[in-house]
Amino acid sequence: MWWPEPLRRWRHLNRVARLAVPLAVAGLTSGCFEALYATRPAVAPESVQDKFAAIEVSPIPASQGTPAQRVAVGMYNALEFDLHNGGHANAPLYRLVVQIGTSQFTAVTDPTTGRPDAQINSVNANYQLIDLATGKTVVRDNCFAHVDSDIPGSQQRFAKQRAERDAEDHAIQMVAETIRNRLASYFVAGT
Repeated sequence: MWWPEPLRRWRHLNRVARLAVPLAVAGLTSGCFEALYATRPAVAPESVQDKFAAIEVSPIPASQGTPAQRVAVGMYNALEFDLHNGGHANAPLYRLVVQIGTSQFTAVTDPTTGRPDAQINSVNANYQLIDLATGKTVVRDNCFAHVDSDIPGSQQRFAKQRAERDAEDHAIQMVAETIRNRLASYFVAGT
């Protein structure tokens, strides 16, 4: 197709401009982003992962032989893994104290048998981060997770127990991740 010469140049310039604008925006914003858990050179301040390594997780209290004890041990292990990446803590500068509570309630009941078809497991955690140098609480917060589980029939009691445990384990992971993210927010922004 035939186009006049000025119009052809304008179309070529339009293509270049369409490509240049996103590249310019990307170039301007590329220095603004930083990985939250990145390690930095020795001259830079400590990273969030270095701060996490300086947190000592206190054992979580729970009565012996109760279902809450299993949740407490699972929460302790999840926090240790999330904060220390499965390794050991460095010399502690902070102490994380966590108290947990669990609850369970029936969401759906089978009308013919009266047995539950769906349950909701809840894990609640109150936690505080204590600066060991001053003894002051620098972060105090609470979080919770509600996870549902389906019971696959009234005669399958072992499947019911497994579904409840899986729901509790999922709730534990959600609460541990929430605590880790809140602590990361404190170490990055100071709030």
